[in-house]
Amino acid sequence: MNWLTNFVRPRISAWVKKDVPQNLWVKCPGCEAQIHHRELEENLQVCPHCGHHMRIDAAKRLALMFDEGRYDEVELPDVPQDPLKFRDLKRYSDRLKAAQASSGRKDAMIVARGTIKGTHAIVAAFDFSFMGGSMGTAVGEALVTAAKLAVMQECPLVVVPASGGARMQESILSLMQMPRTTIAVEMVKDKRLPYIVVLTDPTTGGVTASFAMLGDIHIAESGAMIGFAGARVIEETIREKLPEGFQRAEYLREHGMVDIVTTRHELPTVLGRLLDLLMRQRPPAEVVQLSTDKAARKAKPAG
Repeated sequence: MNWLTNFVRPRISAWVKKDVPQNLWVKCPGCEAQIHHRELEENLQVCPHCGHHMRIDAAKRLALMFDEGRYDEVELPDVPQDPLKFRDLKRYSDRLKAAQASSGRKDAMIVARGTIKGTHAIVAAFDFSFMGGSMGTAVGEALVTAAKLAVMQECPLVVVPASGGARMQESILSLMQMPRTTIAVEMVKDKRLPYIVVLTDPTTGGVTASFAMLGDIHIAESGAMIGFAGARVIEETIREKLPEGFQRAEYLREHGMVDIVTTRHELPTVLGRLLDLLMRQRPPAEVVQLSTDKAARKAKPAG
């Protein structure tokens, strides 16, 4: 028996593995640079080399958007779990339990209230890590709740989608959330309150086909993928090669689908400026009494 190989080396390896944290370095999907996790965290999950915006969870996004990272999370109504008793490779109920256990949340949307650069606002943000941010009845109920709260408190509604689209495990119930969320948005607009959408990577499918593209103003994070179907599906359907950067935020801005493209660092400032302009209470204009005397309207004779 070789005691160095069989006894000493395993002990040293075990000791080293305990003291070395995992995932110290992250590979950027854009430029493939290796970035230390602490540097990436300090830079808001944006690559310092190429500016690629990596995905962040809903809680971090809300902390970034609200003043001093403070906000109150709104309690959302409960919805039936697995109403269709759906099963593919796994039971839908099991998938839900796994997603809830890993995220610590009921579903893929968080609704919060607070101030953005001093302006009170309601924000509904998707969490892509929860089943790809897919939209089911819980997400639909969350958005309706956010719209009602915005109307009740007479403040803007900001929605931050990050979704792969409708949740297939809920079938027609998921598709019904498209008109339902559209009506919820119209409730806000009928009260002449701002409805702003912050498009992030990715925003696709039934979310894009409903409330995500109904904003009064559309802001997009740099490089975000925004569309309905995937680029490969579109190319196979139309049998043509798509332009470079198709479905990216910058391409959509050039073609009128997005109003503003900004970086994650500048997003709170841009959003705060817009909310201030849209919600600022200006003093009424001075009332000028118009004369009804016809003679007064005649031009005075020269001299």
